[in-house]
Amino acid sequence: MLFNFNPVMRVAKLFLKKSPSSYVQEDRGQQRFNQLLAVFFLLVALVGFTLQWSIVAYVFSAMVLVAALVAILGFCVGCFILYQWSQYQYRRRNHV
Repeated sequence: MLFNFNPVMRVAKLFLKKSPSSYVQEDRGQQRFNQLLAVFFLLVALVGFTLQWSIVAYVFSAMVLVAALVAILGFCVGCFILYQWSQYQYRRRNHV
């Protein structure tokens, strides 16, 4: 997150059959938001494990796991949250 570098994507580029520019690119802002959510939830889980708050640690770890599994099935939880947040901000600005 801090260095704007994703080692998994760097390795994955090695296995592409076509040039990277020929694939449909995902929105960089949504990817960063999703990564930020995952890092935050894993950080809370780490703090929970460190402080021996087992319930907090396992709940936040499970939330990341469920989001990853649902993403594999084709639904992006982080994208949904970001979309709902932007809709909320739009309605609040325009008093609709």
